[in-house]
Amino acid sequence: MALSEQFLTEELHPIDIVEHLAEHHEWDFDRIGDDQIAMAVEGQWRTYSVTLAWSHFDQTLRLVCTFEMEPPKEALPELYELLNLINDQCWAGSFTYWPEHKLCVFRYGLVLAGDQMACPEQIDTMISSAVVSSERFYPAMQLNVWGGQSPADSLQVAIAEAYGRA
Repeated sequence: MALSEQFLTEELHPIDIVEHLAEHHEWDFDRIGDDQIAMAVEGQWRTYSVTLAWSHFDQTLRLVCTFEMEPPKEALPELYELLNLINDQCWAGSFTYWPEHKLCVFRYGLVLAGDQMACPEQIDTMISSAVVSSERFYPAMQLNVWGGQSPADSLQVAIAEAYGRA
């Protein structure tokens, strides 16, 4: 059964859908308010903090996926260069680094103008894309910041997406 089939007869708030998905995937979550939810999603490399918030004002479901990263100050210029290269590879969402919080951040916004409704598959894909992108590029960030490799060389470890399983 598709995730959206059980929602066909009712109109749900996007954060209600996210809460249902978190329960479905058995992720730890905290409903911060009517318009915001935070959860922990376990990846291969890290546990990612994923927050989704609904903005009525601009009719956007915002996703922020973060993980801790504390690079030495002298590594920041090359990290920013790497993040620019990584963002060229991302079709949906983008990475940035928040030095004051020591967090690497993946952000994405789903605009639902005109009172559109998000379906569970869209939201599940948003969350999955954030985690998959973070997992894909995390080794490149590690090689760049702590391995001393150039941004271009570090990116080679993540340049190809894997399809299927061996």
